[in-house]
Amino acid sequence: MNPLKSVRATITLGFVLALAIALMVNNDGEVLESIGERWSLVVWLHVFFGVIWIGLLYYFNFVQVPAVGEALADEGGPGPAAINKYVAPRALWWFRWGALLTWITGATALHYYLPMTLHDAFMLKGGVMGVTMGIGAWLGTIMLFNVWVLIWPNQKKILGIVKADAQEIAKAKNTALIASRTNTLLSIPMLMCMVGYGHGLPL
Repeated sequence: MNPLKSVRATITLGFVLALAIALMVNNDGEVLESIGERWSLVVWLHVFFGVIWIGLLYYFNFVQVPAVGEALADEGGPGPAAINKYVAPRALWWFRWGALLTWITGATALHYYLPMTLHDAFMLKGGVMGVTMGIGAWLGTIMLFNVWVLIWPNQKKILGIVKADAQEIAKAKNTALIASRTNTLLSIPMLMCMVGYGHGLPL
């Protein structure tokens, strides 16, 4: 069977390839040292999960929400039923767990791999680097809260996973939309903070 026909196999092969590259580029042959000190496995996973999370955030805001709006307005069209039944629940699964794993790996990287503690980052200590990383940590934490406390519970009502009447669904749509748009707004400076410290970008 072609492994590229399976998402799980494709992801597994991607990690195997990345580790193979780490082996090839490390002249000393000390793979754990190369990954842990030069590339940082935790930071690598932080970026990986972050791409899943923010990529889906942008998909929802730039593609799915406008498309569903157009589908609802198209009286003769197929409607948004297929997206809401098959696409949205799966995308939201990856979205919310990607958000949580991004936060966990980011917090781990701050605490163990950078010259500061998680507490220092949230207190905006440690000079320009500490402030940059700390602001990114705060933005990511707010965004994580929005995903799990505002977006996901309301999406369950919108998608019919949880029973709700028409008024509750209308309210849920507005709450989920505003929380999602807030995360889209916050993601732009958050991404700058996420990579800015490594390139000397001041705030």
